[in-house]
Amino acid sequence: MEENIVTLVDEDGLEIQFEVIMTLEAQEKEYAILMPLDENDDEEAYIFRMEEELDGEYAIVPIEDDEEYENVVAVYHTLMQEEGLE
Repeated sequence: MEENIVTLVDEDGLEIQFEVIMTLEAQEKEYAILMPLDENDDEEAYIFRMEEELDGEYAIVPIEDDEEYENVVAVYHTLMQEEGLE
């Protein structure tokens, strides 16, 4: 199993595999940019907040706050521009 592949369960109980494209930090929190492995998807990336749990593992949490989401997108675009990828 590849280390950069995670499986999430959607609201219908279906398991979906995602590749972790990158992780980044914004406003002292860690985020993961995930891309679905399913070729039928529209190639839209998803952003999740990574929260460390008591056992040292990380939970991936959806971002529900629009301002938080926009801040992460801005950091992502800045990083892509610095890398010359955008």
